[in-house]
Amino acid sequence: METVDIDDVEPAFMDGSDLDRRGLSEHLGTEDLAINYYAIEPGEALSGGMHAHFDQEEVFYVVEGEVTFETPDDEFAVGAHEAVRFAPGEFQTSVNDGDETAVVIALGAPKPSEDVRVPMACRECGDSETLQFLMDKEGGEHRLRCPECGNEFDAPV
Repeated sequence: METVDIDDVEPAFMDGSDLDRRGLSEHLGTEDLAINYYAIEPGEALSGGMHAHFDQEEVFYVVEGEVTFETPDDEFAVGAHEAVRFAPGEFQTSVNDGDETAVVIALGAPKPSEDVRVPMACRECGDSETLQFLMDKEGGEHRLRCPECGNEFDAPV
């Protein structure tokens, strides 16, 4: 058994934002489950935009506040003590549209997710409706790769 006090976990800031994201997986020793804690202020999002994990399902449990999730076909609010699940390949994005901080626990399985896609057509071959998002964790560089033709492009950030 492993335990962790979330306050003892350093926030992992991504893409220059001050989004309070704390990875709990390593601290809890999970091998097959990604666990992240988020405290998002009004107007902040859980992710950088519309995306889907083609190799992972995600569950978001809203502890406090309310988060608005958007899919290509729908938009809905998930409030405190509610949860939402996205199957592998389901596109979604989210934002805290409320007036208070939203606290969210995000679960993803299996861990790690290596096939994250954005809904964009390939500008080279035009055959793919999604591009794979690639991120160089050390250099912070973002790239998109077409799963059909293999061409890579700079990702808009």
